[in-house]
Amino acid sequence: MKITFIESIKNIDKSTWDDLVNSDYPFMKHSFLLSLEESRCVGEGTGWYPFHLLVKEDEDVIALMPMYIKTDSHGEFIFDWSWADAFYRNGLDYYPKLVSAIPFTPASGPRLCISDESKRTAISALIKEGLEEISSKLKISSAHILLPEKNELTAYSDSGFSMRTSYSFHWFNNNYSDFNDFLEELTSRQRKNLKKERSKIYDQKIQMERISGKDITKKQWESFFKFYQLTYLKRGMQAYLNLEFFHQISECLPESILLVMAKETETGDYVAGALNFCDSKNLYGRYWGCLEEYDSLHFETCYYQGIEHCIELKLNKFDPGVQGEHKIKRGFQPVETYSSHWIKDERFKKAIDDFLVREREHVLEYNERCKSLLPFKSSVINELYPDEARIKL
Repeated sequence: MKITFIESIKNIDKSTWDDLVNSDYPFMKHSFLLSLEESRCVGEGTGWYPFHLLVKEDEDVIALMPMYIKTDSHGEFIFDWSWADAFYRNGLDYYPKLVSAIPFTPASGPRLCISDESKRTAISALIKEGLEEISSKLKISSAHILLPEKNELTAYSDSGFSMRTSYSFHWFNNNYSDFNDFLEELTSRQRKNLKKERSKIYDQKIQMERISGKDITKKQWESFFKFYQLTYLKRGMQAYLNLEFFHQISECLPESILLVMAKETETGDYVAGALNFCDSKNLYGRYWGCLEEYDSLHFETCYYQGIEHCIELKLNKFDPGVQGEHKIKRGFQPVETYSSHWIKDERFKKAIDDFLVREREHVLEYNERCKSLLPFKSSVINELYPDEARIKL
């Protein structure tokens, strides 16, 4: 087995890549990663330089990882700015670094895809050796595997990677027949609050639309992109993605896209939108924006419409994006997410390992506090967490 790196997803055949991924997880599809490159959302001037890792055996590709050379930490959502600062304060360069992640997409999923699972441990060890070798050639400080699936972690840990724990909030479908069936599992107070929030949309004369990828019009994409840009401009930032990217994924991945749009009933003008991706099991909320603020519109567009969609299509889970404690009261449960890190400098590896142990304790404590805020009835809480002490609501 040997490792090679390619500087564009174009340098590997689409069928070879997708067959190895062997999943309908949308963000690992060859077409998604190619759209990022062809729309120039990654590449020169973006801080994300494609450098995908392939493992070959007798010239056959038997494993792969999406990978990028990073010259900053923007668009990753597993924050390591303090690590970079520590390097600089000690006269060392943290950038460039290697990152295995989906750009601008904080959704857990497959990262190391392998044709033969029995070789995962050996391949993970080989990858670590390959990273050590390439780091010397390119003066790379570190390598980071962000938000891999949990079943990948043991092989990374056994190979000497440091493990980091983060958190997110996900909604889980308990075989609900409709939105009201979901509401029945909430306490009466929270059930009333959610109904009130949803009624405000109608009171403000706003109509909601859920549009699948193949049915999204040029006008709808342009309206959504305007809202998406405004979200970043309000923070004094430029949006990571461009309109060309959205048009391209609409053409090549229509089955993976759900666009939620809000429009004024009287004028027919769109005022807000949220873009979601989906596979056969899950919905992933990604990008949101609005023309102006409306009471509870963010909750309706980004959460309640997605929940309804999951119930209607019998999807298992809704991952609406990172952070946001306001999600808890709306039925999104705290979950652990993970990342794996290889640090070349042994002194910094030791310091970072110590930090990660203490950080994990805080994350687990935080998740426990979040569980105490869940809006579900006590009987439901006991079903969700049967091995834990009763949580006071």
